[in-house]
Amino acid sequence: MSIKAEPVIRKVFRAGNRDRRGRVNLPFSWIGEKVVVASDGSYVVVCREEYERMKRILENSSVLMRLFEKLLNTSNGNKMFSIISRTWNPVTGCLHGCKYCWARRLAETKLRNSPRYRGGFIPRINEKEFNVKFSEGDFIFVSDMGDLFGSFIPREWILRVLAYIRKFPETYFLLLTKNPGRYTEFIEEFPENVILGMTIETNKDNLYLEHGISGAPAPSTRYESFKKLDWNKKFISIEPILDFDPEILWRWIDEIRPIMTYIGYDNYNNRLPEPPLSKTLKLIEKLREITLVVKKTIRPAWNEILNRHLGKVEEI
Repeated sequence: MSIKAEPVIRKVFRAGNRDRRGRVNLPFSWIGEKVVVASDGSYVVVCREEYERMKRILENSSVLMRLFEKLLNTSNGNKMFSIISRTWNPVTGCLHGCKYCWARRLAETKLRNSPRYRGGFIPRINEKEFNVKFSEGDFIFVSDMGDLFGSFIPREWILRVLAYIRKFPETYFLLLTKNPGRYTEFIEEFPENVILGMTIETNKDNLYLEHGISGAPAPSTRYESFKKLDWNKKFISIEPILDFDPEILWRWIDEIRPIMTYIGYDNYNNRLPEPPLSKTLKLIEKLREITLVVKKTIRPAWNEILNRHLGKVEEI
C-alpha cells in the first residue's frame, strides 16, 4: 500500500549515550512501509504525481531540444550565429587585441574609409543606431563589431544601449563579451529579453598567454565570473576553439549552465594552437548531455592537415 500522507520532517537523535547510531520517530501508520531517509540539505522531496509530471516535461523538452539542435546545425560554418536574424552595432570597436579578430581586420581593411573606422578599431558610440526599429520575434546580436562590456567602454554607453533594448520587449537580444565579470555591474539593469553570452576559447590560461591570443581577461577569470552570475539565460561561444583539457572545460560549462553553446574552429587561417578534431568531437558529444550544442566550422586542426600533406602519422 502506498503512503498518501504528506512527508514529515524529523530531527535525528542519538539512539543512546553509548550507541553511535541515530534514531528518528515516524508515524505508526508507516510501519511495514519502505521509507527513504536523506538530508534535506542535499535532497528535495516531491510526491510521485509531481515527479511523473516533471519527468514528462523533461522528456518532452529533451525531444524539442534535439529537434531544435538539428535545425540550428543545418547552417553551420556561418560567420554569424544561426539563431541571429540581424546585428545591431550601437557601440563598435574593441581594445582586447585578439590575434584572430575578424572584426578588427574588417574595420582596418574594407571598412577603413567608413566614418566609424577612420580612426581604427577604437570604441565609439554610433548615434544613428538608436533610430533602428526591431520586430517582434527578432533575435539581435548586439555589437558584433566590438565588445560592449569591455573595461574600456563607458558605463553611460552601456546603460543607454540597455535602455533602448527595453523599448522592444518582444525582441531577443544577444550580448557577448570576453569580460563577463562586468555583467554583475549591470545585473539590475538587464531586461528579461537579453541573453548574456561569453566567449571562452579554452581553459588553458598558460596556452592563452604563451601564444599571445588576447589582452582580454584570462579564460579562468571569465569562467569564475560567469559561473557566479545569477542569470537564467546564458550563452557560450567556444570559438575559435583552442587546445583544452577535456574534463576541466566540460566541468566549466556544466557549472555555468548555459542554455546554448556554439563551438567551432578558426575561419581565417590564423594558425592558432588548435585541438585535434577527434578531441573536439568528443567534447561536443559530452556537452550535448548538458546543453544545446550548435556546431559551426568543424574541421581537422590546421597542423593535422599539414601533417597529412607531409605524410606524417598522428600519434595516438
